[in-house]
Amino acid sequence: MHHKTVFAAELTWPDYQRRVESGETPILIPFGSMEQHGHHMPMHVDVLLPTEFARRAAQELGALVAPPFTYGYKSQQKSGGGNFFPGTTSLDGASLVGALKDVIREFARHGARNLCIVNGHFENTWFIAEAIDLALRELGWGGIHDVKVVVLSYWDFVDQASIGRLYPDGFLGWDIEHGGVLETSLMLRLHPELVLLERAVDHPPASFPPYDVYPPHPEWTPASGTLSSPRDATAEKGDILLDVCTRGIVDALRTEFRMTDGPAAR
Repeated sequence: MHHKTVFAAELTWPDYQRRVESGETPILIPFGSMEQHGHHMPMHVDVLLPTEFARRAAQELGALVAPPFTYGYKSQQKSGGGNFFPGTTSLDGASLVGALKDVIREFARHGARNLCIVNGHFENTWFIAEAIDLALRELGWGGIHDVKVVVLSYWDFVDQASIGRLYPDGFLGWDIEHGGVLETSLMLRLHPELVLLERAVDHPPASFPPYDVYPPHPEWTPASGTLSSPRDATAEKGDILLDVCTRGIVDALRTEFRMTDGPAAR
């Protein structure tokens, strides 16, 4: 029995080849991290969420989802609490750049021409950009000039109307959303068995000076590891986020990859 899957690694190689060799099937690469997310959530939140957004988008577009990157760049204090928490396990920038560059080159060798990095960990941003730059440069040396890579972070698709519904008391900014309402609401909808909301620490939002210090002052980060309180997270808010972000990602890829509609998965 052949089950339909959007996960590339679940296919046999001939089935994968048939899907990819023409260059029409987009490959979506979820990009996460292993990072503490407070007392109430597991450390692979940044992998689970982009993988699910990639899966949903791939189903609509007839795309394939590559195995996710499960380690990311070092947690920064003002966006992830800092790299000093037990459990947070990070790569040097050069390691991350080298690995993603290799993977892009490999998918291009298979025939893929439309790639999308679905990012779930803010700190990865510039290393993803560097990896793509180097990969496209090397592909160009080999005479391949038609590879396109879209990079997106799922939270960037949350519009003002949704922000009003998610944060009726006011929105303090994505930078301190680490372990807060956004990620916790999505996890409550998608993986409620992994969320221990009764252990969540309710605290005022983190407040940082307008500069960074290395090594960091651990006392700048709330002791729980989260940068804002997850208290107001609900599965219903997770539904709002799933809807607006999936729709935004699908629309973006339809535009950039000039897809009228997804080719049916064979």
